[in-house]
Amino acid sequence: MTARTYEVRTYGCQMNVHDSERIAGLLEAAGYAKAPAGDTADVVVFNTCAVRENADNRLYGNLGHLAPVKAAKPGMQIAVGGCLAQKDRGAIVERAPWVDVVFGTHNVGALPALLERARIEQESQVELLEALETFPSTLPTRRESAYRAWVSISVGCNNTCTFCIVPSLRGKERDRRPGEVLAEIEALVADGVVEVTLLGQNVNSYGVEFGDRQAFGKLLRACGAIDGLERVRFTSPHPRDFTDDVIAAMAETPNAMPSLHMPLQSGSDRVLTAMRRSYRAERYLGIIDRVRAAMPDAAITTDIIVGFPGETEEDFAATLDVVRAARFAGAFTFQYSIRPGTPAATMPDQVPAEVVAERYQRLVAAAEDVAWAENRRLVGAEVEVLVAVGEGRKDAKTQRLSGRARDNRLVHLAACGAEPGDFVTAEVTYAAPHHLVADEVVAVRRGRRAPSEHLPAAVLLGMPSVLS
Repeated sequence: MTARTYEVRTYGCQMNVHDSERIAGLLEAAGYAKAPAGDTADVVVFNTCAVRENADNRLYGNLGHLAPVKAAKPGMQIAVGGCLAQKDRGAIVERAPWVDVVFGTHNVGALPALLERARIEQESQVELLEALETFPSTLPTRRESAYRAWVSISVGCNNTCTFCIVPSLRGKERDRRPGEVLAEIEALVADGVVEVTLLGQNVNSYGVEFGDRQAFGKLLRACGAIDGLERVRFTSPHPRDFTDDVIAAMAETPNAMPSLHMPLQSGSDRVLTAMRRSYRAERYLGIIDRVRAAMPDAAITTDIIVGFPGETEEDFAATLDVVRAARFAGAFTFQYSIRPGTPAATMPDQVPAEVVAERYQRLVAAAEDVAWAENRRLVGAEVEVLVAVGEGRKDAKTQRLSGRARDNRLVHLAACGAEPGDFVTAEVTYAAPHHLVADEVVAVRRGRRAPSEHLPAAVLLGMPSVLS
């Protein structure tokens, strides 16, 4: 009997990417097989985001496109999960009654059972929990990379930013115990992983739940003692909780990478106050100065929102000033849009869309100018690149490969016989705003080969863990 096939479509942040790995692992553990590229899957799962602009329109547009496809394919099922599912709940099947399953951010593990129940009962199943019962780390995972992995250290968020709906959808912060995190990392390394990214809505508040405000720095240092783990990254920290012990841990732990993604959101103190972001531009830039004093080659990236309610031209100019002063290696820039259920949605002085769009273009241009100048400084320098699948595009004629440098910059490499998972040391020969080119290959070091790498682009891993 041929296995039913599945496809997971992921929108939003790294947390959703990691959740999608769990969804894929659950489905494969239940007997499903990943649908070949170009095929219509028997089960299509949307893992949604409620933060990104037009998230609702994007989901319902895609659901509408699938309605006739499902009508023509007997037995096909559609499931919607993630933050938008947690927010819209039963309204999804009211707007799209051909959806079979709606599940939330707290009950990813219920998906296979909900699909089976929907099939047997021939009616939509909507099940959403209000709080997390077990960490997602208890679930099997289908990793798309045999040598890189996400590791969740916390879920939820205790912040109350006025533009953000995440805390109401992901819940209050819950921290995993350090021993559980390290045990998962050790198991991943034993399976061939050489790079992990520690994941949380606010990683540097990690430890507050169990009473250790320096737990995150200690966790970074503990990762440095894991034999075979070559790279450790983390995302995302909050400037409010960023402390000097974390900077010291980054600088003094050999496998902690010199890269930092720290959201700014705005460079205007007045706007930061309205956003309920508990830091100011001077404190933000002070953190960056201390990071660079400890790690001169650190690459720092950020998130910025343009057009928050009440933002004036003077406020926007302050944001541009911080972008130039911070020398960001890259910036994820967003035009503010109303998110129902957030305090900002009902604030006065909403900025006209045309003003937001014009400021956005100026911000993008300024951020690119800064990033390009920072990248040009690296021409002639040697970088170590972990060759990866899915980073940029492999050129069919030159067989050029791509990967990430230690500072997380995207690097395109000359053909050198390397494979995904290998480390290539090369000299940077060209810099663009969003990537580097390194055509002078100095050395190729074979990466560790995963015991399970015979699995086609996938590794299944289930880790025991409990909330305590």
